[in-house]
Amino acid sequence: MSGRRRQQVADLIRDEVSEILAYEMKDPRLGMVSITRVEMSPDLRYATIFASVFADEAEQQETMQALSGASGYVRRLLAPRLRIRHIPSLQFRLDHSMAHADEITRTLNTLKQESGESERPLEQPDDAERNDH
Repeated sequence: MSGRRRQQVADLIRDEVSEILAYEMKDPRLGMVSITRVEMSPDLRYATIFASVFADEAEQQETMQALSGASGYVRRLLAPRLRIRHIPSLQFRLDHSMAHADEITRTLNTLKQESGESERPLEQPDDAERNDH
């Protein structure tokens, strides 16, 4: 299977699963969850869905258990929405990339404060310079 086709199917699954979680799942264990990406197997029979959960560690684990338990239900809801021969088996994984990016941002801000730099607004051109153009 071509890489382009796999990416198209992955994008479609990401969009549809996001919609299903937002509008059709009523499980109270689902916290603030966002589907960040989907990786497909070469034969399109398996999809690994990466989810970012905005919560503490305990709530993240609870949300991931709810998603794993609902994978068959989500797969059933996907069937009429996808025009592919085989609806892939779904596996949900916790995506730590958002937390990692937040940690990097905090570290950079701390280093910036320690070095004594202050945030300066972008310099605005003089009115005369603006009128010259």
